Amino acid sequence: MLAAVYTGQQNVEVQEVPTPEIGPGELLVRVEACGICHTDLKKIEYDLLAGPRIYGHETAGIVVAAGAGVTKFAPGDAVVAFHHIPCSHCFYCERKLYAQCPVYKRVGITAGFEPAGGGFAQYIRIMDWIVERGVEKIPAGVSFAAASLIEPLNTCLKAVVQSAPRAGDVVVVMGQGPIGLKFTMLLQQAGAHVIATDLSASRRALALELGAAEAYDPRQIHLPEITRQRSQGRGADLVFVAVSAPGIVEQAVRATRPGARIVLFAQTSEKERIELAGADICKDERMICGSYSADVDLQRESAHLIFSGRLPVERLISHRVPLSGFHDGMERALHPDDHSLKILVEPQKGII
Repeated sequence: MLAAVYTGQQNVEVQEVPTPEIGPGELLVRVEACGICHTDLKKIEYDLLAGPRIYGHETAGIVVAAGAGVTKFAPGDAVVAFHHIPCSHCFYCERKLYAQCPVYKRVGITAGFEPAGGGFAQYIRIMDWIVERGVEKIPAGVSFAAASLIEPLNTCLKAVVQSAPRAGDVVVVMGQGPIGLKFTMLLQQAGAHVIATDLSASRRALALELGAAEAYDPRQIHLPEITRQRSQGRGADLVFVAVSAPGIVEQAVRATRPGARIVLFAQTSEKERIELAGADICKDERMICGSYSADVDLQRESAHLIFSGRLPVERLISHRVPLSGFHDGMERALHPDDHSLKILVEPQKGII
């Protein structure tokens, strides 16, 4: 089969590699769509893990073989798979901090080499503990492209559920890329007054179509003044920081009222530093929290939001590339222009 193999030192090569072999309890899935996620791009751009590896974890496809003992899935089933599933009984799982579970940190899907998701390949091997709890069937009428967005939607739904917005809350979503737009849709459905910010005019326009009450270029407004005007002088009740930029967290704090919550979603780099006045947090009783990765308890709900059509996630897809176009897709994702949003790899396309 063909795969986009990360060979190390920021280099990715489309190579022919062996199709994975499966064992008892496992599935072999033909990949039909896999989203390019910035988590994987960071690993490539900063050479965070040694090669060779095959990345890609927002994966949907068709079961082509099932190992001994598999009863829930059969060849021909359309499925979407989560690459992390927690043990559900450790210290962190008991506190529902699933992303900190040692078992959760193990990647359970591979296309060869050290398991790394494998979705940037024609076939993936799904290991037994993922087959047991981390695979969902895709109903008829739902595209593989839409289904591939279930895992990233889950990560956003997790952050929204944790922050518990109330109907009528003034909520700022900073950044209207594929993640920020998912936040905008979820928060609008929760009844919030969503103020979206982004540098891109096309992304701001789409945010308004998908549920934002207002959308602004942050360079052209004074955000704290806007949020105070919408909240009887108080400031925003909640901010989601869905993009990383110097000073953006400090800006988020200034836009909020006392007692507000600021959710950091894009601040995954250990090199990123935030400088805040202690009184803004302590005296004003603000809460700053992080949210990272998916929640197994929300797996079915996130799938239903897409399967039911309640969230028109396919509107977030701007480009679809075959494996031969992986480098172009990666560059578009790393350096988006005004027309770039979610980019999918479709490994079966362009193959003779």
